[in-house]
Amino acid sequence: MDQKEVYKLLEQVKSGEISIDQAVLDLKEAPYQDIGYAKIDTHRGLRQGIPEVIYGAGKTADQIIGIVKEMTSHHQKNVMITRVSPEKAQRICEEVPMIYHELARFGQVGEMPEKTGKGRILVVTGGTSDLPVSEEAALTAEMLGNTVDRLYDVGVSGLHRLLDHLDDIMNARVIVAAAGMEGALASVVGGLADCPVIAVPTSVGYGASFGGLSALLSMLNSCASGVSVVNIDNGFGAGYLASMINHI
Repeated sequence: MDQKEVYKLLEQVKSGEISIDQAVLDLKEAPYQDIGYAKIDTHRGLRQGIPEVIYGAGKTADQIIGIVKEMTSHHQKNVMITRVSPEKAQRICEEVPMIYHELARFGQVGEMPEKTGKGRILVVTGGTSDLPVSEEAALTAEMLGNTVDRLYDVGVSGLHRLLDHLDDIMNARVIVAAAGMEGALASVVGGLADCPVIAVPTSVGYGASFGGLSALLSMLNSCASGVSVVNIDNGFGAGYLASMINHI
């Protein structure tokens, strides 16, 4: 249940469409649903404005199916499932109408919502190898009601590729910059943009990149103002935060 559902419920009580007792029952059921292996936070949409998202890694396909069915039975129209392997996705699609975005390992139940964000979110990547993380960020932001532009493979090893898209950078309300190796892209973008930049270090690179740690430390030490950093490979967290900023 989210704020829209609560307003709708109150309007139904006001119009006499449903009774006060029924409305109280619906609200009592709101906080969470215990299905044994999971306690689903059906109240999160009301509390935080964004419903619960399913983290697919570590869960079985059948567990994900059960959670999705419980969430949709409580009027959640859109469900996001992150980090879903192709094998799990195949099984899930047999039971629920999920659209699977294989590159991002991202499951989408329900249609993309209407665009309610104030401006445009730009997702920028250093290289093609960063696409799984950047697509997770882009899809997350789109599922949260944002218009998302993608600007891929514009890393600092060929800076002219990025500079050819200054208009996109200047017109964005929030930018997500995903890069591995030394993670320099976030600082370069941060030095060009007049909006918040969310840096995403990716685990792309050779041995001394330490699975994204080098990029993480570079981004944390950025000399550009207005750059914040999420965890390594956390495209979901970047897309979520970008949406929050774009809805302020």
